[in-house]
Amino acid sequence: MAGGQRGVLVAIRSAVALHRLLDVLPVFDGDDRVRVRFTLVPGSRFDVDALAALDRTGARTMPWQEACSTRHDLVLSASPKGDLHLLPGPRALLPHGAGFGKTLGDEGSADVPSGLDPVHLLADGKPWADLHALAHEEQASRLARHCPEAGPAVVVGDPTADRLLRSLPAREEYRAAIGTGPRQLVVLSSTWGPESLVARRPALPAELLAHLPHDAFQVALVLHPNAHSRTGGFDLARWMAPALRAGLVLARPHEEWAALLIAADAVVTDHGSTGLYAAALGRPVIGAYDGGHELVPHSPMARLLAETPHLAAARDLAAALEAARATDPRGPAAHAFAHQGKALALLRGHLYRLLGLRPPATRVADAPAFPAPTTRPQQPAVFAVRTEVAGDRVTVHRFPPDTSEPAHHLAAEHPTAGPGPLQSAAVLWHHARTRPLTGHHAAWTASGWTASALEEMPACRTAAAILTRGRLLLHPRGRAPLTVTTEPHREQGRSRHADPTAVVSAVHAWLAAGPPPGTPRTLLCDTGPVTVRVHLAPAEERDLDYEV
Repeated sequence: MAGGQRGVLVAIRSAVALHRLLDVLPVFDGDDRVRVRFTLVPGSRFDVDALAALDRTGARTMPWQEACSTRHDLVLSASPKGDLHLLPGPRALLPHGAGFGKTLGDEGSADVPSGLDPVHLLADGKPWADLHALAHEEQASRLARHCPEAGPAVVVGDPTADRLLRSLPAREEYRAAIGTGPRQLVVLSSTWGPESLVARRPALPAELLAHLPHDAFQVALVLHPNAHSRTGGFDLARWMAPALRAGLVLARPHEEWAALLIAADAVVTDHGSTGLYAAALGRPVIGAYDGGHELVPHSPMARLLAETPHLAAARDLAAALEAARATDPRGPAAHAFAHQGKALALLRGHLYRLLGLRPPATRVADAPAFPAPTTRPQQPAVFAVRTEVAGDRVTVHRFPPDTSEPAHHLAAEHPTAGPGPLQSAAVLWHHARTRPLTGHHAAWTASGWTASALEEMPACRTAAAILTRGRLLLHPRGRAPLTVTTEPHREQGRSRHADPTAVVSAVHAWLAAGPPPGTPRTLLCDTGPVTVRVHLAPAEERDLDYEV
């Protein structure tokens, strides 16, 4: 190439492989001698999403036929499948997952781990890769066993695992982005294919949400990008609709999986390699793989699943969580990730050697932290609410309306919940308008809306207008309106706030259990891990006239 430049071709078959290689490319950052182009290797069932993911990067691409007729100074791939031997130039192959833990009999040898199969690593009986860059010595040993003809292997560690560790300080940012707050975040991780968690147990996300109190737990689902690609966003949204309405966080198929692992308090996983990344972070891991032919015996993933508790049913999660917290998953993960924190530095030397260039004198930069999730889970509009009143202390447990858990009343948001729940709910709430208004407009006052709700909805016993995060106007049927304010729970320099809609149910239950307060009263309200003080007083004029 003119001017002493070198051309690197990144050959991809799927979005998974692309994302893997994007974590590698920082080895060339700051070096204007290196030009990077991308090409799509034909033959994959997931090439449409690969093209879409590639387009989002702003990268320059090269048609496959042109790539096959052009000499490259280095070819990078994260999948051995396809006619990669046709691409001229030295070729480096990296894994596109962790631990080589699955076999895919329909795409090669039935008993050989995907990624180590001679069917794909050899062309005309000869190795086509000039370098295998692996994450652990265990992988190099298995490569030599399954494909002794393979080219040289070096152990450099895992750039994606290093990026996860680099992102740990952003944990609170990630949790804030998806509205976790003080709740426990349980992340379900599913690979793709017939033995995956979502293929075998598609109802598990909704079952967990129906069993776990909303104010104590948040549930997220990480799907393998191939599952996103095969199903499509439209059908995924339909299939997951009950869980999404109950607050499920469905990760987007690129970097959000990593942010959610870092944000998680526990991870429920099948045999996909995402579970190994969770283990490397030290997250409590619970297995949800029900057996089959895909899991490779004695692989790091098999060891992890053998050493962690198994979730047989949603109702068993509490016991599984307790057992998982008593188990350190980093032992099995140590057999998948070597040289932690050094992968890019080690890999750079090998790739520059293939390029025929001396690496820059400056040290390789750390990979950037993963961005915060942009997915915003739906806020449930209907709850089945169970309350426990003990004097001036009220404990609130909220579930989706179709839960089998015992409930005290139904609570719904107006008008979002829809006609059915609005007609049958004992508690209605309405959030004050937050968007700016322009031109002519009309608005209810808080007192006007609560009175109207009580008049129009015969089943409603309590109507509340949520004015701010810590203030609301609450109107019990047959009683005078109340101004209700909440104090956040402050501890060790942090403020924890209760969901004001949970406070509405707490006050409703307390009023139903006893006489109305004759003077201002203070309740203690328990919602999940948060206990807040709730002050009740006769409604103030400013709250009665607050426009909602």
